[in-house]
Amino acid sequence: MKKDTSTEEKIKEAAKTVFLAKGFEGCTSREIANAAGMNVALVNYYFRSKSQLFKLIFQSAVEDFMLSMVHVFKTEQTLEDKMRYFIEKEYEFLAKHQELPNFIINEMNREDGCSIEHNHLFQQVAETGIFNDCINEQAAGRMREISLLSMILLIMSNCHYPTMSRKLMQSIHQISEEEYAAQLASHRNHVTEMIVAYLFPKNSNNTL
Repeated sequence: MKKDTSTEEKIKEAAKTVFLAKGFEGCTSREIANAAGMNVALVNYYFRSKSQLFKLIFQSAVEDFMLSMVHVFKTEQTLEDKMRYFIEKEYEFLAKHQELPNFIINEMNREDGCSIEHNHLFQQVAETGIFNDCINEQAAGRMREISLLSMILLIMSNCHYPTMSRKLMQSIHQISEEEYAAQLASHRNHVTEMIVAYLFPKNSNNTL
């Protein structure tokens, strides 16, 4: 039987929805087939196994996340403005893909979980020149001396945790999904100003 592209994409979209909601271990091939409106045999015909299908969905999720960074860092702006733009776009991206951070972390933390295999995507980020920009700005005294790892942790923890903890925060503060989304829009501004002020201090002697 010849494989149909539209059927393949329909299965992948259904699998993405199920995997993001339940993770690899939390669902079965039958659930994916039901979500796609097909039988298990057809799903296995197109993707051989749940593991094979999951690997495709996981790598696609990581790729979406990485390419969103490449787009920002390729813009013709100062490094400080790129950081502002990056934080803004991170919040916009995560608002549309709320399950993504928890999904990637949880699946990588599984004993037999997935690993990120997109070296070419990391290369694309490097080719934007963002890392060299940081080195040059630090050398010129315009950016705080901070390791790349610390900078990534600083940005990711402030951008990703508000999305990852949304259910907890909604429960504690007894607010709706819509109210929390409005709070995040305001919180994004606080995060942006805090991180930019820390990375680009007025006093160039204020280093870490």
